[in-house]
Formats: sequence, structure tokens, C-alpha cells
Amino acid sequence: MKEAGVGQLLLTDPMAIYYLTDKWLLPGERMYGLYLHADGTRRMIINELFPAKEEPGTEILWYSDTQDSMELLYPLLDQNAVLGVDKNMPARFLLRLMELWENGRFVNGSWIVDRVRQIKDEEEIRRMREVSAINDIVVKELWEQVGSGKSEEELARVCEQLQKKHGCEGVSFEAIIAFGANCADPHHANDATVGRRGDSVVLDIGGRKDSYCSDMTRTVFLGEVSEEARNVYEIVLEANLRGIAAAKPGARFCDVDHAARSYIEEMGYGPYFTHRTGHGIGLECHEAGDVSSVNTAVLKPGMCFSVEPGIYLPGKFGVRIEDLVLITEDGCEVLNHQDKSLRIIPLEG
Repeated sequence: MKEAGVGQLLLTDPMAIYYLTDKWLLPGERMYGLYLHADGTRRMIINELFPAKEEPGTEILWYSDTQDSMELLYPLLDQNAVLGVDKNMPARFLLRLMELWENGRFVNGSWIVDRVRQIKDEEEIRRMREVSAINDIVVKELWEQVGSGKSEEELARVCEQLQKKHGCEGVSFEAIIAFGANCADPHHANDATVGRRGDSVVLDIGGRKDSYCSDMTRTVFLGEVSEEARNVYEIVLEANLRGIAAAKPGARFCDVDHAARSYIEEMGYGPYFTHRTGHGIGLECHEAGDVSSVNTAVLKPGMCFSVEPGIYLPGKFGVRIEDLVLITEDGCEVLNHQDKSLRIIPLEG
């Protein structure tokens, strides 16, 4: 905060507050915040509805449903310091604070915490390895049911059951299960579609264990694979491997994106790779540190993010292959170990 010239910071993202305090609270529509001053002053802003324990060194500013939380907070702000606010702060609270402090200087302060969260410590790394290992097991067991005649929606429910069976609290996001032409939609919403012979099948799944997330995508084929689909699969696999090879300390996020994207472009499918190559991950499935052409931030040991190139051919099929990588001192560690060679799943019956 001092280096950035941000004298005070108001965080309202429950996950950011949890990261800093190890306390989890979902406030709904009510104001919930952590106020930090560069001199070390700490205050929690909490509605009386939520029980909370007083912590040494942290004042709790309680308010009721009939009180204006921003009116209570405003007199306690440092009138001579810039206020960094959370990028996720609800507008109704920020606008009210701006009304009260007409001459205040407000800046986006989220990146200060985001940068700290990007570098995982040893305990965080252990948890990321553990939840990713479970994801490897789950996708293998999910493969066994892909050809059973279950719909996308049914397979998504099976995925959640498997994550819990193997020790996760639940999923880190609703699994994306797509058959055939649905695979051409990178974030397809599961429906009642059932797979048919020759379909590509995108399985984008993740679990949450001890608060940390996994995320992995594998693409398989039902019964048989066309030559076009086989060719596209091999291109995406090579792009995935090239992106992983580029992930090392001193490189930039944009270098990882370029390594994957340039190969797909070289092979003539550039217009069909429609999203960034990856995203940061940790307490949340999508965290700061996107792997894109515009992110020139330098990779550092402890950073963890996805490498997930894809090719999506509208009306036909799509292929995506995703792994999580952890930047190490001399390269990266791939957290997913499930086989990526082209796989054909037999159709039952």
C-alpha cells in the first residue's frame, strides 16, 4: 500500500477478506468490509446479524439494518489519504461513500491484494496439488460413464458426486459437459443432449477442497473420430504443450499465450481460438493473472494458472485441453497428470 501511494484500503470481496483474515462470511446484500490503513490500523465492518469474534488489533464497526454503514465508516477515514476500494465493491455502497466524501480520492486497490494472492505459499501449493490429484481421478471415472447414454446435465451431476466421493467439499464450478456441436461453445450450458457416435465430448471439471480449487479440461470422442477432428485434437494438444513449455520464471503471461496461440494460427485455426489461453486459480477458480496477449506481467515462482487452448468449429465440434501449472524456480510443475493422448470412448449398447 505504501509503495503504491494508497494510504487506506477498503476490501469488500469476501474471498479477499478470507485470504487475509481466515474468516469466511457471505453477507448477501449487506455491507461487509475490511478497512486497512498503511499505519497498521484494521477495522471490520459487519452487520449485527452476523456473529463475529473480536480479534486483537482489529476493531469491529457494528451496524444494524436501520443504520447507514457508510455514514458510520466515513468519519473514521483518513481525510488526507487516497482510498483504495475493492473492484467488486457494490455500487450502492461506493456511491454512498462518494456522496459523503465529495473531495475524496478513490482508486482501484484490489490489485494490491491480488498480487499477494498470486504467489502461493507452501501450504497453498500442497492444497492445489491435492485437489488437482482428485480431479485427475474424477475425470477418469467420468470417462467411464460418457458413453452410457447419460445427458450432459446428468453427467454434470455425476461429476459433483464423484468430487465429493473423493474428498472435495463440492465443485469449484458447475462442470461443463458438451457433446458434438455443443463443444463449439466454450462455455456451453449443460442441457439434455445425449452423445452420439463420432461426437467430440468436452469435459471441463473442477473440485474444491480445503477452500482451494482445481480446474481441468479433457476432450474425448464417442465411438469413433473423424480425420478432421483427429487433426484438430492434435493441434490443440501441441498448443497446450507449447504453452506449458513457455511457462517459466522470467517469461510473461503474454508469452505463454503467444506460444499456444501462434501455433493454432500457424495451422490455420486462429479465428476459432476465441478466448484467452488461461487464468489464475487458487481460492477462486478464476483469479487475477489472466494468460492473454495483453498481460505483460512477469511470471514468478508460486504463481498458478491454467493453460487451456481450444479450437471451436461452429455447428461441428470443439476441442479444449486444459492443465494447471505452478511456476517453480526453474520452470513449471504441471498439476494435472491425467493422460492427454486422443481417447475414444466406447458407446454402450
